[in-house]
Amino acid sequence: MTAPDNETLTLLLIEDDAGDAFLVEELLGEANNPPKIIWVRSLAESRVRLTTDVHCVLVDLSLPDASGLEALEQVLAMAPHAAVLVLTGLNDTHVGVAAVAAGAQDFLVKQDVEARLLARAIRYSMERKRADLAQRRLVEAELLTKENSRLERGLLPVPLLAPGSLDHQARYLPGRRRALLAGDFWDTVQTPDGSVHVVVGDVCGHGPDEAALGVALRIAWRTLILAGHTGNDLLRTLDSLLRLERKSAEIFTTLCIATIDPALDRVRMHVVGHPPPLLIRDGVIDVVPGTPSGPPLGIFQNVEWSELDVPLGGDWSMLLYTDGLIEATVGGGPDLLGTEGLLNLVREQGGIHLDRLIEKVIELNRDALSDDLATVLISRNGER
Repeated sequence: MTAPDNETLTLLLIEDDAGDAFLVEELLGEANNPPKIIWVRSLAESRVRLTTDVHCVLVDLSLPDASGLEALEQVLAMAPHAAVLVLTGLNDTHVGVAAVAAGAQDFLVKQDVEARLLARAIRYSMERKRADLAQRRLVEAELLTKENSRLERGLLPVPLLAPGSLDHQARYLPGRRRALLAGDFWDTVQTPDGSVHVVVGDVCGHGPDEAALGVALRIAWRTLILAGHTGNDLLRTLDSLLRLERKSAEIFTTLCIATIDPALDRVRMHVVGHPPPLLIRDGVIDVVPGTPSGPPLGIFQNVEWSELDVPLGGDWSMLLYTDGLIEATVGGGPDLLGTEGLLNLVREQGGIHLDRLIEKVIELNRDALSDDLATVLISRNGER
């Protein structure tokens, strides 16, 4: 049998001798499920008949328009998807080894072939070809995965922050499996005047399109900051970019943008439909008051977002985060942690210890977080 009962094998026979072609048809006709045989006399004819419907090719090495390994190599190039067997009258072990090394699945000598041997050789060759193709696809997938990982790492932010002035920590956990990028994003930039600008944002949805949009918005934010744009001017530009780049009109983005003044004792902030940041000043742990500044980007036209002006003092810590941190469940049940629950965790820990805080949230959730998470913790010690 050369094919399963529910599958008809299509075989291309490239043979210029009519007697040998007839012999092959007779031998394979004895199989339980005989193949459909397409007979051609030359490589030129085979180019027309060699379609993706052909599962297997039997090729002689003495053809009118090609001979030896040259004939085999041309068939292999024309039929990368099919199992290729050499069927020749040349009984030469060295040629057989060279043919298999070149890519043939088997090397058969005409005078040694009988029905069972030919059917078995074709069946085994097709299985080897399937295994080769599967291995090749696996290698290609692994290479593509590594390439995508390098690409995604290159799109992650590197904070532009002068050393020594502030403590800065960021944590980024995509909710998608085996992904490095998500729709959540963050960035930190210190401009030449000494101001420190921080953004944390969240594109609604979970997928590669949202991740790409998040990267576009982050890079646009950094570019606008370095070009001197802030406040509503910056937000309106980001809103326009979002509307141009999003795949559907339902996509919106929440943001928290903070600008810490050069003296590092005051922050101006826009909380754009986003969870309010946590703030520790003089040992008091609370959320930034007066939030939000207005709706998310991408919903309403001609919005004016109000600015929050918050004094910080000499010693302070500020946590900006996306809703993945507060939409974790408590005990795996229906209740969500929420902002108040997050505040309680920080109070229990006596401060914002970022890694411990995230570990505690995951522990309460009783599973890995399904939502994306981006957090930035920025702090100042007044003794510096």
